[in-house]
Amino acid sequence: MSTEDSTSRRRGRRPAGQDTRTALLEASLAVFAEHGYERATVRAIAARADVDAAMVNHWFGGKEGLFAQAVLKLPFSPMELAETLRDGPDEEFGERIARTFLTRWDGAGGNVFQALIRSVAGHEEAATVMREFFGKFFAELIGGLGSDRIELRTTLCASQVVGLGMIRYIARFEPLASAEVETLVAAVAPNLQRYLTGEID
Repeated sequence: MSTEDSTSRRRGRRPAGQDTRTALLEASLAVFAEHGYERATVRAIAARADVDAAMVNHWFGGKEGLFAQAVLKLPFSPMELAETLRDGPDEEFGERIARTFLTRWDGAGGNVFQALIRSVAGHEEAATVMREFFGKFFAELIGGLGSDRIELRTTLCASQVVGLGMIRYIARFEPLASAEVETLVAAVAPNLQRYLTGEID
């Protein structure tokens, strides 16, 4: 079968509508998770979605726009997340962070986290999203606890949460990768709580 015939067959199988857009978003998330931004190609994403590569430009204007739509959109609302984290005693803040982080990323299949982390090194926009999330949103939450040295505490919490995510979703070290959420919450929450409100000197 010629390349033209194959392309026509793919176009005929899936209409150039919302289904195509959704298929490209899902496929790009998988490809970015596997290869990161730099190594992911439009051709590979289109093949995974079983559509013509021209549809990437049609719907998203290219790989950059597709990455922004598929990866940089976090699987939660920051406002809703802030309410969840603030809802409870300050001394249990670390526990809420650990549980919320794990349940949200587990619920998204880990792919959004994988794609974002794998792409940080080669894509400045991904790195900016990470810095802004922890540097602004997370720091504001910590500031509400009345703690000092907010910037240091923010980055310490980030190291715990991002490191946990890398081991669970990317490196997949066992038994952590398949451990129950509550097992991990019990293990890491005390560290997070000390970073939030304890002595760090």
